[in-house]
Amino acid sequence: MKLDNGLYRIGNDIVAVYLVVTGDGVTVVDAGLAGHWRELIAELAGLGRFPADIRGVVLTHGDSDHVGFAERLRREHGVPVYVHSADAARARGEVKTKPSWGQARVGGVASFLWNAAGKGGLRTTYLSEVVEVVDGDVLDLPGAPRIIGLPGHSPGSIAVHVPEADALFVGDGLTTRHVLTGRRGPQPAPFTDDPAQALASLDRLAEIRAKWVLPGHGAPWNGGVQEAVRQVRESATAAARR
Repeated sequence: MKLDNGLYRIGNDIVAVYLVVTGDGVTVVDAGLAGHWRELIAELAGLGRFPADIRGVVLTHGDSDHVGFAERLRREHGVPVYVHSADAARARGEVKTKPSWGQARVGGVASFLWNAAGKGGLRTTYLSEVVEVVDGDVLDLPGAPRIIGLPGHSPGSIAVHVPEADALFVGDGLTTRHVLTGRRGPQPAPFTDDPAQALASLDRLAEIRAKWVLPGHGAPWNGGVQEAVRQVRESATAAARR
């Protein structure tokens, strides 16, 4: 699905994958679930592109619903996969997490699990090799993505700023659709290792100007980075009072 010039999304509001397309090739941000592979190939074909045009995959963190088809691209097409050094072991499946589910509603959970099962979320293939990045790196990939450390959801969570696409990819630094409740709008993401740290990390986005705020879960947001962060904090405060 085209969001803007050179900016595309596959998947849906439950699990999303993004493509930055330039004259130099394609950068993929997050790799969703294994079953998103067919959507990736179809989207590329519609653009007259092929897996060989993908120069790199940037993971916002190492959780299974973001690793998806990354190893397949790496193994079959030699595409490097970039992840923050603090999440490298997570992306390789060496660190198993036991996240707290927290607030949930039957309908939201059912939609999340149904979507995950249908897209191969029960058979994660972790990475054999990764390219480690750190806060402040600007990658030699289409769109020149800049890495912004956003720890909290996981130790190595990042945001990815691509000025050429006027986009900020935030992974699970925030969500616009809570996958366990179905609630919509900017809010803290579930399954977060350290919720307090995740909220504090949003301060790092204060100076970012981008049309698009693109989460791993939820609808694309074009109401401004600062407004998205404000609503996340407001939601967190309201939840703490309940």
